[in-house]
Amino acid sequence: MNRPAGAPMIVALAGVADLVLVLVFVLIGRGSHDEGFTILGSLNTAWPFVVGLAIGWLVTRAWRFPRGVTYPGVVIWASTAVIGVALRAISGQGIAVSFMIVTAIVLAVFLLGWRLIAAAVSRRRARR
Repeated sequence: MNRPAGAPMIVALAGVADLVLVLVFVLIGRGSHDEGFTILGSLNTAWPFVVGLAIGWLVTRAWRFPRGVTYPGVVIWASTAVIGVALRAISGQGIAVSFMIVTAIVLAVFLLGWRLIAAAVSRRRARR
C-alpha cells in the first residue's frame, strides 16, 4: 500500500489511543482478578501486549494511515492479541483459553472500535 503519511497530530493521537486502550485492558483485567494496582505489577502484565501493539504498528507502518479499520486496524489488533498472549506464555505468566477469548474480544472492541467511530465521524463530516 502506497499511502501518504498521516498528519503528525493524527498519528500521535492514534498511537496514544491504542496504547491507552491496551493499558485500560490490562487494568480492567488486573482489577477483575483482584490483582490490584501496582505500577510494577501493571507493567509486568502490560509489556507483552505493548510489544504486540508496537510490532503491529511497525509491520503495517500504521503511521501512514493510522485510523484505518481494516488495515492497519485488524493487523494491529491481531498482533497485539496474539503476540501479547504468546509473550505472556513464554514469560511464565498465566494463560487459559478463556483468557485468550476475552483478550481477543476486548482488544477488538478497543482497538477497532475507536477506528470505526473515527471513520463514522469522518464520513459524517464529509457529507456536510
